Amino acid sequence: MTLKDTTGHTPSPAAVQVRTEGDVDEEALTYLRAKLGAVLDRPGLAPVGGEVRIARAAAHHGEQPWSAGAEIRVGSDLLVVHAREASAHELADRLQDRLRTRLDRVVHREDTARRSATPPPWRGGPADGRQDP
Repeated sequence: MTLKDTTGHTPSPAAVQVRTEGDVDEEALTYLRAKLGAVLDRPGLAPVGGEVRIARAAAHHGEQPWSAGAEIRVGSDLLVVHAREASAHELADRLQDRLRTRLDRVVHREDTARRSATPPPWRGGPADGRQDP
């Protein structure tokens, strides 16, 4: 089995490469790219890049022949997601859910890091202890 690089057809959302292995049709790739775009095309998101690998097992007797692995860098954070499903659409849906969950954690962590407490007076904070609006 060899990998096919499918980035030449249409650019993936947010500079994420999609690679396939096995018999993956164009409809499945289009659906997957739409799901990736729904997750990664968020306003205010740090620069995004990475790779998603989709594989379909050659043996059709397996219960879950479709598998995916994604390594996507968002700013300085690395999101790693794996999924296995029975169909390409289920795989894309599962991958979208897992990526959205990981991405929400990263964004939430960055938001809470910015909202720190007012520094005490000995570190340059207000002497009366009130926060500025």
